[in-house]
Amino acid sequence: MSTEHISNNESFESLEVQAYQREVRRNLLLSTPALIVLFCAASGPLLIMLVFSFLTAGDYGGIKWQFSTEAWFQVAFYRDIFDETVSIANAHVSIFWRSIKLSFLTTLVAFVLGFPTAYFIATRPPETRSLWLFLVTIPFWTNLLIRTFAILEIIRNQGLVNTVLITLGVIDQPLDMLYTDIAILLGMTYVYIPLMILPIYASMERLDFRLVEAAYDLYATRWRVLARVILPLVKPGVVAGSILVFIPSLGAYVTPRILGGGKHLMIGNLIELQFGQGRNWPLGAALSLTLLVIVMGALMVYVRSAQKEGSGHGH
Repeated sequence: MSTEHISNNESFESLEVQAYQREVRRNLLLSTPALIVLFCAASGPLLIMLVFSFLTAGDYGGIKWQFSTEAWFQVAFYRDIFDETVSIANAHVSIFWRSIKLSFLTTLVAFVLGFPTAYFIATRPPETRSLWLFLVTIPFWTNLLIRTFAILEIIRNQGLVNTVLITLGVIDQPLDMLYTDIAILLGMTYVYIPLMILPIYASMERLDFRLVEAAYDLYATRWRVLARVILPLVKPGVVAGSILVFIPSLGAYVTPRILGGGKHLMIGNLIELQFGQGRNWPLGAALSLTLLVIVMGALMVYVRSAQKEGSGHGH
């Protein structure tokens, strides 16, 4: 190969690199306004919460500009005001446990109900799938508060469920379903189940159902086909749906407040209580950041699962 030809190739590669660098700079310049808005609207409040969590609570709300780690201490521990003895903050631990438990159960129930729904939609004729998806997304057209009050009207003592059961003679007295963990679980499942159905459907729509037919031809049972063929292939949708349900459930405020009656608090209610009646802003900020850490942990689990899925497909 001649020296002139090599020089031409190097010049062409140099021009390509320069063009790529110009395109990167142009894209960065175009995205700068959006990045500034995201930083100010998302990172800004988080930085404020971080600063507040290391300050001293004001006497009548707000904060004092005095460095303190007391708020982070109060997240998990309680110091007696008389003898300064330290013990575990059982109330906070109980609320965190209830929040994680109900969020996990909400995710599980949403999966149990959402998976067959997504399978049903994916197996309909293509021309009718849009209609079924439309019906699934209808609840999103209504305000969350209205949907929560609808659940309240259904399960209250004089609500639809108790009225029907008493009319049929199944029970003599109304069931006390309202203001319980079951009511919160039911409400959050109703609110977030579309977030489980849609990702699973997106994965299932790409599923090659000839693999299912092949499994049946090899005399696999229905449960074995589900466990060994369908679930592994739609796992990305299941994981995505689980994350989309678990994370908002963990920070839910409206549904536990209305259906829990203020007696069954979750993390979101506890944070609001500290910024409101508790007048302890640093503790509220510390609890908010603790919730953020839990959410980031859940997202890390999702990222790890996605990476394993990608590496498995790569092999």
